[in-house]
Amino acid sequence: MIFFTHSTEETIKLGEKIAKLLNKGDIVGFTGDLGSGKTTMIKGIVKHLTGCEATSPSFVFINEYPGKIPVFHFDLYRLSCKIEMETIGWEEYLDKGIVLIEWADRIDGMLPKRTILIHLSIINDKRKITIKGLKTGGRKDDK
Repeated sequence: MIFFTHSTEETIKLGEKIAKLLNKGDIVGFTGDLGSGKTTMIKGIVKHLTGCEATSPSFVFINEYPGKIPVFHFDLYRLSCKIEMETIGWEEYLDKGIVLIEWADRIDGMLPKRTILIHLSIINDKRKITIKGLKTGGRKDDK
């Protein structure tokens, strides 16, 4: 699926729509250049799922947001090697809620095959958002 957004607000709204399709155990990997909108989209997802305001966990690697389905937001921008992910025990989070991973390309080969991939890029005055692996059936608890 490919989407285009023209503002921060539209990117947040798209994140909210994506959140409606996520289930406990889902892993979403975000890639794209610095400033492409990864954190902005995550703000929409977190807001919809937990009511919390998401912030970038760049200096601590992970922010946890409690909710009916907890959200675990990893930011790997400062990750120096894949071994650091093992050190923080990231795999322990995979089935506890929804895991959102910024800079997911930094742990290529470590992500489970079921990972939903979202790539963001800036083209002129808009963002191009490419999504792979997202099922469109909606959350199980919404049915």
